Amino acid sequence: MATFLYRLGRLAFRRRWTVALIWLAAMVAAVFAASQTPGTSDERFSMPGIEAQKAYDLAEQRFPGATADSATARVVFIAPNGQKVTTSDNRAVIEKAVAELATGPQVDTADDPFQTKAVSKDGSTAYSTITYDVKVAEVTDASKEQLLATVDKARDAGLTVEAGGEALDSGEAGGLAELIGIAVAALVLMITFGSMVAAGLPLLTALIGVAVSLSALTAVADIFGLSDTASTLAMMLGLAVGIDYALFVVSRYREERARGRTAQEASGLAVGTAGSAVVFAGLTVVIALVGLSVVGIPMLTKMGLAAAGAVVVAVLVALTLVPALFGIWPNAALSRSARKAARKGGHTKESGGDNGGTRWARFVLRRPLPVLLLSVAGLGAIALPVANLQLGMPGDEAKPTSTSERRAYDALAEGFGPGFNGPLTVIVDAKDSSDPEDSVKVISKEIAGTKGIVAVSPAQFNKAGDTAIFEAVPSTAPTDEKTKGLVKAVRAERPGIESKAGATYQVTGTTAANIDIADKVQAALVPYLAVVIGLAFILLLVVFRSVLVPIKAALGFLLSVLAALGSVVLVFQQGHGADLLGVDQTGPIMTLMPIFLVGIVFGLAMDYEVFLVSRMREAYVHGDRAPQAVTTGFRHSARVVVAAALIMIAVFASFVTETDSMIKMIGFGLAAAVLLDAFVVRMAIVPAVLALLGDRAWWLPGWLDRLLPRVDVEGEALTGRPVEGDGSEPGDHAADRPAAVRV
Repeated sequence: MATFLYRLGRLAFRRRWTVALIWLAAMVAAVFAASQTPGTSDERFSMPGIEAQKAYDLAEQRFPGATADSATARVVFIAPNGQKVTTSDNRAVIEKAVAELATGPQVDTADDPFQTKAVSKDGSTAYSTITYDVKVAEVTDASKEQLLATVDKARDAGLTVEAGGEALDSGEAGGLAELIGIAVAALVLMITFGSMVAAGLPLLTALIGVAVSLSALTAVADIFGLSDTASTLAMMLGLAVGIDYALFVVSRYREERARGRTAQEASGLAVGTAGSAVVFAGLTVVIALVGLSVVGIPMLTKMGLAAAGAVVVAVLVALTLVPALFGIWPNAALSRSARKAARKGGHTKESGGDNGGTRWARFVLRRPLPVLLLSVAGLGAIALPVANLQLGMPGDEAKPTSTSERRAYDALAEGFGPGFNGPLTVIVDAKDSSDPEDSVKVISKEIAGTKGIVAVSPAQFNKAGDTAIFEAVPSTAPTDEKTKGLVKAVRAERPGIESKAGATYQVTGTTAANIDIADKVQAALVPYLAVVIGLAFILLLVVFRSVLVPIKAALGFLLSVLAALGSVVLVFQQGHGADLLGVDQTGPIMTLMPIFLVGIVFGLAMDYEVFLVSRMREAYVHGDRAPQAVTTGFRHSARVVVAAALIMIAVFASFVTETDSMIKMIGFGLAAAVLLDAFVVRMAIVPAVLALLGDRAWWLPGWLDRLLPRVDVEGEALTGRPVEGDGSEPGDHAADRPAAVRV
C-alpha cells in the first residue's frame, strides 16, 4: 500500500493543477446540486421490531391519513396571577387569537381550547393545537412569523403566551460552533508549524473537503431521508479528521524536506508513509460508522453512513489535494528557516535531539507502573457514573428556559400535570371481537385503573369500527423512571385484560417509543462493543504484527469510551458542571449516545494508536531496543498527535455552544473521548504498558505471522530512499529493499 500511495503522491504533485481543478469542479458541482434540492428531510424516527413501532404501523393501516406526518404547533395561554382563562376578557383574547391562527398560511385547523376542553382544572391555563397541511420541513418562515405575531398580540393583551411544537423548530443553522473550532485549530496549527502559511494548508483542504461532503449530503438528503443532525455530525467529523489527516501528511512532508528530499520526492514519501496511516485510520473510522447499521436503527444507520462519507472525502483530500498543493506551493508548508534555506538551495537539518515527546517518554519509562496504575484508576473513577446510566430522548424539556418551546412545556406540565407532555397512545385491535365498542370500553377502564394513570381520553374508532385509539396520561414526566415502569406495567397486565375484553391492544406514542428504543439500544450495546473491540484487535494484529499491542489498544479503547460516557452521565444526567455548559435541564442520556460514542471513538482512538505506535514499531524493526523504540516514536509523533488531538477537541467542544441538546451532548462526549484517549490512554498508558512488556510487546507466533496479510502502514518499503530523490520508484535501488525482519 505504501508504494502505491507513494506513486499517487508523486502523481498528484506532478499533475497539481489537474488535481486542484478536479476538486474545485467537484465542490462547484456539489454546491450547485445542493442548491437545486429541498435540503434535509423531516422523516420521522422509526425502529423496526419494537412494540411502539408495530402499533404505529397498525394505526397507519387502520386509520389511513389520520397519522399523516403533518406539522403541528401548540400555543399555551396562561392567565395573569389569580385570574382564569375562562373570564370573559381573557376568553375573548384567546378566541380572537385562535381565529387568527386558523387563517394563517398552510394552517389546516386551530383548535378552540374551550370547545376541545383543553383548559386546566384550575382554569389558569389553556392550549390550542395548530395543525398544518404540510410536513415539518415544508412549513415556511411566513407561517411561523404569522403564528409568532399572533402570540405577541395575545401577550400585549395581558396574557402569558408561549408557543412550541415541531412546526416551530428553528433548525438553526450552525456557524458559531464551526468558527470557534476553526479558530482554535488555526491557533494550534500555527504553534505546531510556526508558520501561518503552513497552518493554513490543513485548514484550507479540510474546508474544501467539508464543502464537498456537506453539499453532496444536502443534495441527496431528501432522497435518502437525511436529517439536520446527520448533516451536522458529518460536518463535525469531516472538519475534525480533515484537519488532522492533512496535518499528518504536511508534518511528514516537512520532515522529509528537512532530510534533503526534493519537493516532489518528499510529497511522494509523505503520502506513502503518513498517507498509509491516514488510509488505515480513515478505514477504521468508516468501518465503525458503517457498522452502526447492524444495530437496526434506521436513523442511526443514516447518520453513520453520512459521517462515513465525509470521512472518505477527508481521506481522499489528504491523499490527492494536499500533495497537489505541495506542487503549487512547494515551500509554503515549511517553517521560515526551512523556506529561507530552500531559497538558498540548501536544506535544514533534521532534528534528532530531545523534545517534549522524548522527555515525556523517558519520564514514563522510568516509572511505568505508577503511571499505569494512576491512569487506569483515574479513567475508572470517571467511568463509574455509567453504572447509573439512564437512556431517553430529550424533548422540549431539555431546551434552554430562554426558548418559548421550553416555557410552553413547563406551563403545560404545571397546568395539566407532568405526564401531559408525554401521553401513552393505546391502539386497540378489536377486529376479531363480537362487540368492538364493549371491548374498547373494558380495555380503557382497566388501563384507567392502573396505578400511575391519571386520565384516559375518549376512544376514537376508525371508519370500519374495528380499531380504536385513546390516550392515557401518566402522573409522571415522560423521562421519569416511574413512567418507564408504568409502561411496563400496562403491558405486563395485557394478557388478563385482553382475555376479559376479547380484543388486543398495543402501547405506542413518543414516550413509549423512547422507552422501547432505550431498551433495544441497551440490549445491543454490549454485543456491539464486543464486535468493535474484536475488530480493533484484528485490524491492529494485521498492522503491528503483534498479539499484545492490539490487546493493549482494545482495552485502552474500552477504558476511554467508558470514561467518556461516564463524563456525559456526570454532566448531562447528574448535573455536575451543567451550568458551565449551558445545560438547563438534566435528564436521561440521548438513547443513541452510547452506541454512537462507541462507534466514533473507536475510529478516532485507532487514529492515534496507528500514528503513534507505527513509529515505535518502525524504530524497533530497524534495530532500536524496545525502550528506545518508544522514545523514538514519541520524538517523531507526540507533537503531531497532541496537535491533532487538540484540534479535534476544539472542533467537537465548539459544538457544545449549540442550542440543540443532541448536538451539545454529542460534541461534549466526543471532545471528552478524544481528550481522555489521546492524553491518558495513548500518551500515558501506551508507553507505560510497552515499557513493562519490553520485547514481548512485539511478539507474534511464527505460524500466525505466516497467515496474516502484510499491510505496510508505516512505509517500510519506502525506507532508504536516496537523499536527493532522483525520481526513481521504490525498489529501483538496493537501499530501497530493507532486510526482512521477523518480530
